[in-house]
Amino acid sequence: MLDLKNVSKTFYPGTVNEKKALVHFSLHLDPGEFVTIIGSNGAGKSTLFNAIAGVWLTDEGKITLDGQDVTFQSETKRAKMIGRIFQDPMKGTSPSLTIEENLAIAYSSGRRGVFRQAISKRDAEFFRETLRKLDMGLEDRMKVKIGTLSGGQRQAVTLLMATLVTPKILLLDEHTAALDPLTAEKVLGITKEIVESRKITTLMITHNIASALELGNRTLLLDNGEVALDLKGEERDSLDVEGLLHLYRKQKGQELDNDRILLS
Repeated sequence: MLDLKNVSKTFYPGTVNEKKALVHFSLHLDPGEFVTIIGSNGAGKSTLFNAIAGVWLTDEGKITLDGQDVTFQSETKRAKMIGRIFQDPMKGTSPSLTIEENLAIAYSSGRRGVFRQAISKRDAEFFRETLRKLDMGLEDRMKVKIGTLSGGQRQAVTLLMATLVTPKILLLDEHTAALDPLTAEKVLGITKEIVESRKITTLMITHNIASALELGNRTLLLDNGEVALDLKGEERDSLDVEGLLHLYRKQKGQELDNDRILLS
């Protein structure tokens, strides 16, 4: 489904600020895999997502998505195949438009169609049924501007928008980090249900090690632009937070020193 082969990206090359964000990075994802990603600040997590999404071109290497070479494709063209949700609940939606209108835009874009100002009765009912599954009462507020929703409600709607038409891959960029713990737990539950029921190939960045080990079927720990740990199967199932930290110490000969991860 997704293949990155020897992908490298260096920012500010040849200067005192040179930063090797990805170093000959290789990764293969099978269809339907749900991979969680952790790592210290500057480990390469967001750079990896930007490489996949085509925010900028990589310095070297090849990126293949569902058998198609997308290495030199624009971000706009890749967006038709990729769903992405950011940490900020304000991103990814149009606050001045209603919930229904936001969903309609996402639905039309996903089907490579043209947005129709008049939303059909059939589409409206589809949106209503989809919103009902969130169990947030939003199916009765479809005419409300999305900018008036709480962060958790908005992030849940954004998740629906990214998956109304099943993407080839879903990128979740710390999509619950800005939410309070209870709301984050609810959004993660919705995420898990959508991803598993639709069998969407997914990459999720998180700073919560416990969540990383609990969700999905594989966990990557990035360090200095490389994969330090690739955990799956029985090895992953038997690990807790302390076990992962011990494995990292054994592998790298040093502590994982990012406070944001350890305190999550």
